[in-house]
Amino acid sequence: MKIQEKMRKPMMEAKYLNVENTERYRPIIRLFYLKYEKLKYWLYQEEVFEELKEDPSFAEYTMIQCQQDLAALASWGNLVTIQDTRKVSSIEEFKNKKFRYQLSETAVEVERMVIRVENLFIEGSSLEPTLLERLRISLEKMEEMASRNEEKLYGWWNDLNNDFIRLNQNYQDYMRELNSVKAEEMMKTREFLLFKDRLIEYLRSFVKGLQANVSAIEQKLRNMDRETVHQILEKATAYELSIPRMDVEIDEQMIFDKNQGRWESIVEWFSGKDGAESEAGKVFDTTNEIIRKITRYAARISEMSSQGSNRREEYKKVARIFHECRDIQQAHRLAAVVFGIEKPFHLKGNLQRETDSINSGVYEEAPGVITLTPRIRTYREKAKRTGIRDHSKEKEEMRASEIKRLEQERKLLKSYIKDNCLEFASLPEIEPQVRDIFLLWLSKALERKDHRAKTEEGQIYYIEQADVQEYCTLNCTDGTFQMPAYTMIFEEEKD
Repeated sequence: MKIQEKMRKPMMEAKYLNVENTERYRPIIRLFYLKYEKLKYWLYQEEVFEELKEDPSFAEYTMIQCQQDLAALASWGNLVTIQDTRKVSSIEEFKNKKFRYQLSETAVEVERMVIRVENLFIEGSSLEPTLLERLRISLEKMEEMASRNEEKLYGWWNDLNNDFIRLNQNYQDYMRELNSVKAEEMMKTREFLLFKDRLIEYLRSFVKGLQANVSAIEQKLRNMDRETVHQILEKATAYELSIPRMDVEIDEQMIFDKNQGRWESIVEWFSGKDGAESEAGKVFDTTNEIIRKITRYAARISEMSSQGSNRREEYKKVARIFHECRDIQQAHRLAAVVFGIEKPFHLKGNLQRETDSINSGVYEEAPGVITLTPRIRTYREKAKRTGIRDHSKEKEEMRASEIKRLEQERKLLKSYIKDNCLEFASLPEIEPQVRDIFLLWLSKALERKDHRAKTEEGQIYYIEQADVQEYCTLNCTDGTFQMPAYTMIFEEEKD
């Protein structure tokens, strides 16, 4: 993480949320924000005072307090002021400085954030499979949009990023709710069974949408041309630079880096990075785990309900049998059967029974013999002495079979090398052991700077083009996978 200078500075625009007179500052900012949404950007001090006086909590509010509050908010950067000189008729009026006030851009975003926080439990979050489909459709138009003008491309680029942000934020918020302590407690109640099926169906529909679109999106991102992506990012940056802004310094490299970072986030979300699991895969696993957890809780609740009813009948029957006993001795014998012996004596051992019949008694089976050994530290069992056996014949047979196997393997590997060249793109269907050897050769060469290495027999080879951009499909008897279309060149052996 790169910590920029902006992250080290305090945000004065958020100071009004937690200070001494915040009960006056927050209503003032909310008033400006509501007027801002109605396209009324500038307000006079008198207008602010009249609006606040309509509320009973501001019955004792004075104009001097209003002026002080507006000045404090302006000093923190929440309000932008401008002196109104249109109706000035004397020098005295000009010195008194009649101001107009407007919300700053930062204050607008802070107040939007505050409103979202206030409505967290009202708005809630959701899983939208349609966002995945919209992302897939948008990504399929990338080559087409690269040839469009900057205005249409920028609109498409904004829609793509907005859909991705909504998808990412919505699933995180929804999963956080399902994994909260409150949700865990609710899943343990019987009322949870009433909407358990609807919740599971909702999650499964999201998983189906995930399975239907993620693989297609991942394939599209993997086959995406870098030049096309770079061209789209440049056009989006150029159009954003062409938008006229007042009193704002724009850095072209910063905007390009922002767009490139957004694109990399989309790629990492669906395809992963550096061999790590993608975020889409984590979403799939997390959703399935929540479904399993819901099912476990529901089964446990049902089991507890049915278990209680069954046990009640069992207890009634046992109580009736005890009541019908003739005397206390018969009751003791019945208790031994129902509850077991009060102080049983257990003998444990790994005994091998001659029969699995449950009707066979202990007197009908053979006794178990246990050899006891002294429980002292110095006790050692006597070792049995045996002569040294000659295994030279077995060793020679194993050596001959291993040499034969290696020779057959060497002939098989050389059969795929044509004219001292091994092209992965032109390989037929191969065995897993052949694939593992070829990939071992490839990794050994890629780890070296000159991309050269030796086989087990000492033959030198090198990779013709290490940064190849083309991909090929390697067919094996146990499956297929995609890899760069590398070509290995083998040097002829010197006599």
